[in-house]
Amino acid sequence: MQLPTLERETALWAQGHTTVVGLDEVGRGPLAGPVIAAAVVFPPGQLLIDGLRDSKTMTPAARERTASQVREQAVAYALGAASVREIDRLNIRVATALAMRRAIARLPMPPDYVLIDGNPVPELGTRHEALVGGDGACMSIAAASVLAKCVRDRLMRQLGRRYPVFHWEENKGYATKVHLHALDNDGPTRHHRTSFAPVAQPRLL
Repeated sequence: MQLPTLERETALWAQGHTTVVGLDEVGRGPLAGPVIAAAVVFPPGQLLIDGLRDSKTMTPAARERTASQVREQAVAYALGAASVREIDRLNIRVATALAMRRAIARLPMPPDYVLIDGNPVPELGTRHEALVGGDGACMSIAAASVLAKCVRDRLMRQLGRRYPVFHWEENKGYATKVHLHALDNDGPTRHHRTSFAPVAQPRLL
């Protein structure tokens, strides 16, 4: 399995970019809950973070352990979110960019350069470089992914206790069979994204 490295950050540090921000989001696809973004700034040099990799490939316990190491070794980190109402009003792409902008704005210093996973985000409003597969290849992005996923998963577990029929503690709001069946039987909650088709147009039983 490929492990993330500091190759891209090291090149940017060598060019004089001291504040290199890794930025990633979690929660674009679920039918419920907010989208969460995290921004991470590591100090120039070598890091030792055991088990850091694409957050989707990690167990919950491993993510929590790694998140603790990220928080200890980062110069700074911050979180941003876009609510379900904002997702429904703006659309998920624009809301994701909003969550990312909020995470960057909450850092204690302005970024010199931002690295993000996937495709460019024109609405970000900050110079950035998009790396396809960046959450599995770039340490700063992977670290941001881990922080964002830990926070969002924790929130969905809390909401799952309030709405046990949807089993959000297990599916985190994604469209599993159990979730869709409960949506058909019980209807949506205020935490569901009504702009998403399975919520807006429930299936016939």
